[in-house]
Amino acid sequence: MTSLREIPVQTLDDKPTTLAELAGDKVVLLVNVASKCGLTPQYNGLVELQNAFGHRGFTVIGAPSNQFMGQEPGTAEEIAEFCSATYGVDFPLLEKLEVNGDGAHPIYRELTQAADADGTAGDVQWNFEKFLIGRDGSVLARIRPRTEPTDPSVIAAIESAV
Repeated sequence: MTSLREIPVQTLDDKPTTLAELAGDKVVLLVNVASKCGLTPQYNGLVELQNAFGHRGFTVIGAPSNQFMGQEPGTAEEIAEFCSATYGVDFPLLEKLEVNGDGAHPIYRELTQAADADGTAGDVQWNFEKFLIGRDGSVLARIRPRTEPTDPSVIAAIESAV
């Protein structure tokens, strides 16, 4: 099996890459994001995590998805501008992609096999579902959408991984 870190992805500005190339040897928190969702303010917490742990071998990577009620309708340029101007996002963003169903990106086909803290795997529930990926490409934690990025359980998982 190919490591999650080696599955090809595209950046929001349409450059081919992998998580390994984007993150180097860092622990990754991969989050499917959306600009017009009730959970969009979680960008604040994601930026906070990036600032708090970025120097310790950690990065957030956002994966825009329009799969949940069309809540990420923008173009790549609009998404980049919104994230930067509204939330000061400076972590990498991937191209808009699907996270569930027949069109799910290969990285999400792998990620959704990982179980959350309750032992439940399967489809991404909503925008802002988070996957903590270790340096070795293993899924260390699956965090459901309503759990804030700065929740003590998320911070503890990151702390133990970096």
